[in-house]
Amino acid sequence: MKTYDIVIIGGGPGGYVAAIKAAHLGAKVALIEKERLGGLCLNWGCIPTKTLLKSAKLYQDILRGKEFGIKGIDTTKVSLDWTTLVKRKDEVVDKLVNGVYVLFRKNKIDLFEGMAIVKNKNQIEVNGKLINGKSLIVATGSTSNFPNIPGLADTLSSGKAVTSRGILELEDIPQELIIIGGGVIAVEFATLFNALGSKVTLIQRSEHILSGLESEMAQTLEKHLIEEGVNILTSTKIKSIRKDKIVIDHKGEEKSFMGDKYLISLGVKAQLNGLEELNLKLTNKGFVKTNDRLETNIQGVYALGDMNGKFPLAHVASAEGIVAVENIMGIDSTLNYDIIPFCVYSFPEIASVGLTETQAKSAGYDVKVSKFPLSANGKALAEGETLGFVKIISETQYGEILGTHIMASHATDMISEAIMSMQIEGTVYDVAKAIHPHPTLSEIVMEAAHGAIDKPIHK
Repeated sequence: MKTYDIVIIGGGPGGYVAAIKAAHLGAKVALIEKERLGGLCLNWGCIPTKTLLKSAKLYQDILRGKEFGIKGIDTTKVSLDWTTLVKRKDEVVDKLVNGVYVLFRKNKIDLFEGMAIVKNKNQIEVNGKLINGKSLIVATGSTSNFPNIPGLADTLSSGKAVTSRGILELEDIPQELIIIGGGVIAVEFATLFNALGSKVTLIQRSEHILSGLESEMAQTLEKHLIEEGVNILTSTKIKSIRKDKIVIDHKGEEKSFMGDKYLISLGVKAQLNGLEELNLKLTNKGFVKTNDRLETNIQGVYALGDMNGKFPLAHVASAEGIVAVENIMGIDSTLNYDIIPFCVYSFPEIASVGLTETQAKSAGYDVKVSKFPLSANGKALAEGETLGFVKIISETQYGEILGTHIMASHATDMISEAIMSMQIEGTVYDVAKAIHPHPTLSEIVMEAAHGAIDKPIHK
């Protein structure tokens, strides 16, 4: 029986990246995946939603054509073909997923397709066959966490209520969509379907949407979504979710809502099916507990990605996959979770890295906050995308950057500059001194850095 240096369960962004990195380091690798390589992100999450969001943004831009001097478009006749949107989405997904399969063949990684059943930390069964491994990485991801709300289970079974995966399988654009939840996934789908013409109602438990992100950006986006037609209710309590209606308590008043579909986006929990024999130690929130090397309570067993509950982000899972493999292969490796970027692909986008002003002050820093608006940026004015700003949080002694928060049409691309600066402990002086090309949106970062030192040039 063949024995592998590393056996990996789960072929998502954490698992497949770990497998490729392990192969690069000379390990004999086996990976077990019950569905398709790429996991949730490539197949039913990050990539398909962003593909659909691009179509929605293009549709909205076409409707705005007249203000850019484009004539001859009868906007009353511009329509959407959901079937074509979905077809394009599937083509993009298939191309990326097929590329991962090619990488597996290129790197001579043995792929076992089926459900993994762990017998012990060195022996896994799949399709009745036993696989031996010296080290084990579990990257099985997460599954939807459904609270005990009256009627929810039956409504999900009926297909009236769906998860983020189910909503991508709809045959038509819903006329009325009710979204339960106000996190990143909920906001992105609210943005998407509102742009596609659905009447969207978003129901959130806390005081505002995106409660875990920088508050000014979250509240600015909430106000903008409302102006764009999304009905947002915050500070709510769900009383029941049934096929005929959703009943909530909204600030002491009972209200009911009906829609063609209900999207349930209320968080996730670790996917532990097939791992029971390991007896992995869990956190108080039900995720797999790991140390800073990604190792679990069992020596030689590592857990990464959504299942360890640190950050449910594809790029974090991939980074953790590399860290876990390096440690297995004798390279001491850890991950700096203080410099993790968060992205929301709304219109406009939101991206953050590091501390907010409140967090920095709570940590004891003497803080300087510098903000620069998109409305003072030439490229933003030229593109007609002026809603947003950049906010840099720095400490006053050396000017070291503690956090950067960007709200702009390409914020998710622009945040990488801040990540690199923070990775090398850069300061606002470094960013201000760096020449930024003109005209670009990235100039707002330079302007905010100047503001942290003295004053922005163009404000």
